[in-house]
Amino acid sequence: TTVKHLSHTTVEKTKWPIPIFHEQQKIAHCLSSLDEVIGLQAKKVQALKQHKKGLMQQLFPAEGETTPRLRFPDFREAGAWEVKRLAEIGEIVTGTTPSTKKAEYYEDGIHLWVTPTDIGEEKDITETKIKLSEEGLQAGRFVPRNSLLVTCIASIGKNAILRMDGSCNQQINAITRFQGACVDFLYYLIERNTPVLLNTAGQGGMAILNKNDFSNLRFPFPALREQQKIAHCLSSLDDVIGLESHKLDALKNLKKGLMQQLFPQDVA
Repeated sequence: TTVKHLSHTTVEKTKWPIPIFHEQQKIAHCLSSLDEVIGLQAKKVQALKQHKKGLMQQLFPAEGETTPRLRFPDFREAGAWEVKRLAEIGEIVTGTTPSTKKAEYYEDGIHLWVTPTDIGEEKDITETKIKLSEEGLQAGRFVPRNSLLVTCIASIGKNAILRMDGSCNQQINAITRFQGACVDFLYYLIERNTPVLLNTAGQGGMAILNKNDFSNLRFPFPALREQQKIAHCLSSLDDVIGLESHKLDALKNLKKGLMQQLFPQDVA
């Protein structure tokens, strides 16, 4: 309930270890050079993300249309995509939360249990913060591997692919057992159309996209082979973005470690 602050007097009286001027310049030059490398790497990652965004705008039809602006050569004569409801391309289930009052549902958990906090920028989910025991999985709602999970309460439209058998909570709708659809394609389709999900969700209070409205969402779908081609293209680009993002994280950690060594720690 209080705001932490440092008074002017405290700052004035604080003592810092300061090296001679020449050594200050040397340290500053070292860290400035590293900051420049970090800045360039950050711009590279951002440029790749913008490239992906632009590519998705061309590979998927604009809202209200059924033909994308850009198609691979093999599919240029394939005609318009077919508009389908999400319920037509797979089974849709809403997750549940096994009673937290029963410790046996969670103790020694081995099965993934996905909540919205487990869904970030990564496409695939192979780990969760909380896991369910065998009893917990039976008490919850089973979701088979390679299902698409989409958040439909509060943070609408976050999505990821569950790569192992598991479960999810009630804030998530799962699309499973696909019929003529590629789960990786559907992942990018939802990512591309997140604004549609947001507009469909209720506007009063906490946004909620219920199972019925979610199931009735309509999107254009190409034939399975074209879906797979699009998914492979975007997945390859995601791999590059992930690699460059890891490089950026490594550079930031390098700077953090270097500063810990270049500056004295906890000097009284």
